[in-house]
Amino acid sequence: MFRRIQTRRVLAVAAAVLATSGAVTHAAGTTVPCEPAASTTPAVETTEAAPGPAVIDPGDDGNYSPSIDPATFVDQVDNPYMPLAPGSRWVYESGDGSERTEVEVLDERKDIMGISATVVRDTVYVDEIIAEDTYDWFAQDADGTVWYLGEATQDFDECGQPTGDHGSFEYGVDGALPGIVMPATPEVGFAYRQEFYAGEAEDLGEIIEVGVTRSIELGDYDDVVVTRDWNPLDPEVIEEKSYARGVGMIFEEHVRGGDETVELVEFTPGG
Repeated sequence: MFRRIQTRRVLAVAAAVLATSGAVTHAAGTTVPCEPAASTTPAVETTEAAPGPAVIDPGDDGNYSPSIDPATFVDQVDNPYMPLAPGSRWVYESGDGSERTEVEVLDERKDIMGISATVVRDTVYVDEIIAEDTYDWFAQDADGTVWYLGEATQDFDECGQPTGDHGSFEYGVDGALPGIVMPATPEVGFAYRQEFYAGEAEDLGEIIEVGVTRSIELGDYDDVVVTRDWNPLDPEVIEEKSYARGVGMIFEEHVRGGDETVELVEFTPGG
């Protein structure tokens, strides 16, 4: 499933903080007393990367203005590399086992600038404690390209208490624009904006491989599309994601800025 780059870095910080707290709203729903980490928790150092060439160039010279006509969108999202039938469910786990992400296509719609969007819920747990809960909005045009129209996200602290909605945006609100998350016909070298809300949501993607084979614990997959994802707001991080036909994302890995991996461990198709 579509996962934003910033989320991965926020969760890495959350995992470090969890070690210092007695927290706990668990994935199972149980809750026990918790106090926020003391002020002695080591601060997370951040450094601003030196300016450099863009890792991904969408070819718009910074003048992004997609042509969107609601009349050209269809009700279902059935792109083979990102099928979003209601009831579909994916579960992902990080390589170290500390993070679990549950993704489900809901049987509901959201109208965004005249487009009827599919609603997908994406919930992340770190050490079984909720860390992020997001409602994503996707829509597919008549050609088969899947667009990302925004998200309503809620972050949580080490005690499972809500802390903010950083990264939330909606097409048409405060200048936010939609982006492509899966082209109708993936071709190597195609670069695109996945979203655009200046200073908040600026992920970009590029198709780097098509028709490859990937093996994970869940099985072997042919005809896989691989993307490179990058965000100029977090330029030291580059991710690669593998999408299998008829399933969606099956594997994600950092190729720069860390060594984290995420793998699909459960998949239930909807219909």
